[in-house]
Amino acid sequence: MRSATIRSAAFWTALITFAANGSALAQKKYDTGATDTEVKIGNIVPYSGPASAYGIIGKTEEAYFKMINENGGINGRKIKFISYDDAYSPPKAVEQVRKLVESDEVLVVFNALGTPSNTAIQKYLNSKKVPQLFVATGATKWNDPTHFPWTIGWQPSYQSEARIYAKFLMKEKPDAKVAVLYQNDDFGKDYLKGLKDGFAAKASAIIAEESYEVSEPTIDNHIVKLKTSGADVLISITTPKFAAQTIKKMAEIDWKALQIVANVSTSVGAVMKPAGFENGQGVLSAHYAKDAGDVQWKDDPRDEEVSRLPGQVLSGRRPHQQPGDLWLWRSPDPDQGSRDVRRRPDPRQHHETGREPERLHARHAVARRQDQHVRHRLRTDRTAPDDALQG
Repeated sequence: MRSATIRSAAFWTALITFAANGSALAQKKYDTGATDTEVKIGNIVPYSGPASAYGIIGKTEEAYFKMINENGGINGRKIKFISYDDAYSPPKAVEQVRKLVESDEVLVVFNALGTPSNTAIQKYLNSKKVPQLFVATGATKWNDPTHFPWTIGWQPSYQSEARIYAKFLMKEKPDAKVAVLYQNDDFGKDYLKGLKDGFAAKASAIIAEESYEVSEPTIDNHIVKLKTSGADVLISITTPKFAAQTIKKMAEIDWKALQIVANVSTSVGAVMKPAGFENGQGVLSAHYAKDAGDVQWKDDPRDEEVSRLPGQVLSGRRPHQQPGDLWLWRSPDPDQGSRDVRRRPDPRQHHETGREPERLHARHAVARRQDQHVRHRLRTDRTAPDDALQG
């Protein structure tokens, strides 16, 4: 009897041990941040600071994931979207991302915005093997799978966009005298390199360059200095706050130069409105996304789902952000990029090395006033000639 009791106790001990081990193994089939019922996705975006205009992007993503959850989630899993303010400050970005990884234990850091911030967190995330997924900046440095396999870019290249502007000027204004205002960091320098590569042998067309720091309250003095160069074209490689200041100051000092604005500052609410619509006439730009405020997309069935978002987003938007603002629609679609996020993949299987934007070039990219609204047009043409993107 005693022997049977011992055997019985041993059996149940073994069974409990096996069950416990089996439970532990089951729990380990997903990486940190994913379970059978939930996926944690982290994000940083400047809700405050000099680039706070981009905060609407975080709000839009939050609203989209909320909509996904209300419709059953992803394969039964709900998305827990955790988004923090980094104020467009690299030290703050590091602090917030460490919190996301070490305290919140997210599966991925998704669509973190800004070249300076992403530069600051890239080594840390790769050392932790946490995907830096769909980086919200077009700097060329994100395409380095050898050294940073956990970093995956998303936006078209800033250098490619800048080459477009150079080619446009060489064709439409071959005698242009070009001044360049750029942000003094990797964001601005990437555009500047693309611009010079685009002009190639005609790089002497650039007769003046001025850089600014994001900590500067105003860039008016830079605009005044660039005007004295005699340039008849200004290329504004600026974030929204400074893009608006540039447009407004050029009007104030009656500088009639043709102005080209980088695509990161093509917002109606954050740039054109504070600059004054009357001051932005003739401004040129290009973009890789559809402007939901443009009537040509009103019947596009692919936008039907996204068109339900503004009502949710607007409750958290800032006064300068409008329902039709381009940035409400610029966030990467999680359906296309992160449907299966239960286990982190080998990033090298998904990293498209050397991928350039698909025949992206400016056409009818004139910002103009239409019923108190500025439209931005872009054509993405699969049949465009190869030299549309060649340096």
